[in-house]
Amino acid sequence: AMVLMAQPFSYRYPLVDGQGNWGAPDDPKSFAAMRYTESRLSKYSELLLSELGQGTADWVPNFDGTLQEPKMLPARLPNILLNGTTGIAVGMATDIPPHNLREVAQAVIALIDQPKTTLDQLLDIVQGPDYPTEAEIITSRAEIRKIYENGRGSVRMRAVWKKEDGAVVISALPHQVSGARVLEQIAAQMRNKKLPMVDDLRDESDHENPTRLVIVPRSNRVDMDQVMN
Repeated sequence: AMVLMAQPFSYRYPLVDGQGNWGAPDDPKSFAAMRYTESRLSKYSELLLSELGQGTADWVPNFDGTLQEPKMLPARLPNILLNGTTGIAVGMATDIPPHNLREVAQAVIALIDQPKTTLDQLLDIVQGPDYPTEAEIITSRAEIRKIYENGRGSVRMRAVWKKEDGAVVISALPHQVSGARVLEQIAAQMRNKKLPMVDDLRDESDHENPTRLVIVPRSNRVDMDQVMN
């Protein structure tokens, strides 16, 4: 749980500031052992904890009665909307996407000032989900509205790419999509002769560029816009 809270590709606003190897987008569970890492609470965590000493939350015994813990955190913003969550129970499940902090803060203020604010008025403030990666959301505004109205639906995303020295460089992938897996799928298409216009693939991802996948065309006459679409 702590590792997830430190991964900027898992949490939109990480609660833990980790130093060392805390996993990678391709393999979130590749984090180092506890003795090789250090951590501290992130600045964002103050939104959840800063008012604990002001009597704003009731305290109860913990699971074995040895310590006191707050019954709930006096969050200054709804963290469940900012970072999202996934839950599975018997016969039901939920998947709440993360959202932009500034938009949610403005929406909360609007609801406090005008409790009868409509869904359409809120959606003028909150444009939609805001995932940790920079991939583009391609779901239409009408579909996004239906998701917020009914609580059901799916959000579609696509990778962000650009042309660089004749090749295509993918710099962002949809949330929880593995770059290594994407390259494997493209390589399989190449082996099956379904991508004759592609000559080479490279994974140049590193610490500075967490996602950098390079697709090299067979010649400079290849229309890479058509290939990517």
